[in-house]
Amino acid sequence: MSNNLRIAVVGAGPAGLTLARLLQVHSVACTVFELDESPARRGQGGSIDLHRNGGQQALREAGLFAEFRRLSRPEGEALKLIKYDGTVVLDENKTGTRRPEEFSDRPEIDRTKLRQLLLDSLSPDTVVWGKKLITIAESSSMPGKHDLHFKDGVEEGFDLVVGADGAWSRVRNILTDQRPVYSGVTVIELWALHVDTRHQSLAEFVGAGSCFMFDEGRALQCQRDSENTIRVYAGVRQPEDWVNTCGIDWSSPEEAQKTLLGQYFNDCGPALKQAIMDASDQLIPRQMWMLPVGMRWKPREGVTLVGDAAHLMTIFGGVGVNLAMLDSLDLSRAVIDCAGDASRLPDAIRRYEEVIFARGEQYARKTEKGLKGHFSAKGVDEMARRLQGR
Repeated sequence: MSNNLRIAVVGAGPAGLTLARLLQVHSVACTVFELDESPARRGQGGSIDLHRNGGQQALREAGLFAEFRRLSRPEGEALKLIKYDGTVVLDENKTGTRRPEEFSDRPEIDRTKLRQLLLDSLSPDTVVWGKKLITIAESSSMPGKHDLHFKDGVEEGFDLVVGADGAWSRVRNILTDQRPVYSGVTVIELWALHVDTRHQSLAEFVGAGSCFMFDEGRALQCQRDSENTIRVYAGVRQPEDWVNTCGIDWSSPEEAQKTLLGQYFNDCGPALKQAIMDASDQLIPRQMWMLPVGMRWKPREGVTLVGDAAHLMTIFGGVGVNLAMLDSLDLSRAVIDCAGDASRLPDAIRRYEEVIFARGEQYARKTEKGLKGHFSAKGVDEMARRLQGR
């Protein structure tokens, strides 16, 4: 395909890298600008499940599906649901457990492996590392184009700038004044490393995939990855300033675990309390942020968004990466349909945005419902009924 478009993608997460790969499959060049200085600069998080009609669909069109299957862990789909007192409601680690088709075929893949799969598929020098975006401005010398002002200089003359730069997107600032808002929940991320040798009881308790406990105002989610690590996420419904005002010394993980356990999870079953204390290798408090459900922006020629930059949600719907990759799939199709003609791009982007606005609102409502369910005394029973097709 002849490509006369100059395209910038800001952010080398799943959305930005998926978009770059899909464009390159159709011989459309782009440059990805990433804040991190290298792929190893920081961790990418835990394991994610890619849905058949979500991330898997994008990987099929990207020609990466077979490699994804090789790297994924179907056994990681196994889910264990448990009440606060330790009563096991559902355990998919046991043989014979089958889900309805709607909830099946969602193999897990580590975020780090997904990112590396996408990076390895790109042409050399597609990603430019260590680029801190300051602002975007209309080009003074090339009407209808945009310049990217980075900390270390300016990149000029882009027909399309795509914000794939996540929750606190700089690209979003040119489209809307809306900023993420606090969801009402803070999650304490606890790590257990080398679980098969150092945390065997935790490994046995969690199983091959994930273990969830939901209760009124609190939740516990344990997740295994392929690196012999289990992350335990202890969530509490608390005010936005709770991390700083609760009196817990987060710089001392062992003391923080004891206080967290004593104040918020002390009446839980022994195995759940032990899970909190066993995950003692690292501790990170994380406030959960979100964009308003149904957020939209007015079309602006030459700028658009994908993924969390467009519709940030909490983790409690399990749809964020799948949604991001679908956004990138639809945007790649819109760009490819322009056949390199910049004059056709504005209408294509407007049509793309109408699609992602509708889908983003649908996913956001699902996530909002998931947030309520995760912090509800009836949440475990409701999820078990859905997974059992009842």
